[in-house]
Amino acid sequence: MMEEALTALRQGKFILLYDFDDREGETDFAIRSDMVRPADIALMRKDGGGLICTAIHPKAAACLGLPFASDMLSTCTNFAEAVGDIPYDRKNHSSFSLWVNHRNTFTGITDNDRALTITAIADEVKRSLNGGGCDFHGRFRSPGHVAILRAAEGLLSLRRGQTELSVAMAIMAGITPAVTVCEMLDDQSGLALSKEDARDYARKHQLVFIEGTDVIEAWERFSSG
Repeated sequence: MMEEALTALRQGKFILLYDFDDREGETDFAIRSDMVRPADIALMRKDGGGLICTAIHPKAAACLGLPFASDMLSTCTNFAEAVGDIPYDRKNHSSFSLWVNHRNTFTGITDNDRALTITAIADEVKRSLNGGGCDFHGRFRSPGHVAILRAAEGLLSLRRGQTELSVAMAIMAGITPAVTVCEMLDDQSGLALSKEDARDYARKHQLVFIEGTDVIEAWERFSSG
């Protein structure tokens, strides 16, 4: 199943990635960012319904000078301590960084605009990790409509969120470590789509469904190999 998921990522297809029963308990659409199309944005907003975010490798985030949003908020008066402030992850702070639009977008919210922003983010990630010149400020403006998620240093050895799971999968797949994710929500309950319903969606649409435990096991083998 893991190899099927990695193959799907390489081919620019969606996978469904569930984290853990004892964490968020959510399933995300996940797709390699450098191949995102407007139709992919449309599918995520219609069948997912959560936030459409782009998770990137921590080294790329550092090279691009992207901060954690919690660090920026820490300068505000009476801001609560970031670490331990998330009910499902008491050890770490949120992975959210900046929200951006590509400078060639108009409003930034359309399917076309968000696809352009996301593929451009992936290009910056690739350039930064390959030692190429980067011009993040020149290509993007903020605030925008695409949230960047900055994976934790050490990835899954430090934090086991959707951000780290998806970036680890990109590394194992041998693609640019920038993955766009979106939570699947239940239209009836208003809560996260259940794991069972997410599995049913995957079967109906011929998508690979993978769990965080599977990613952890594969990552440990990959890291020790």
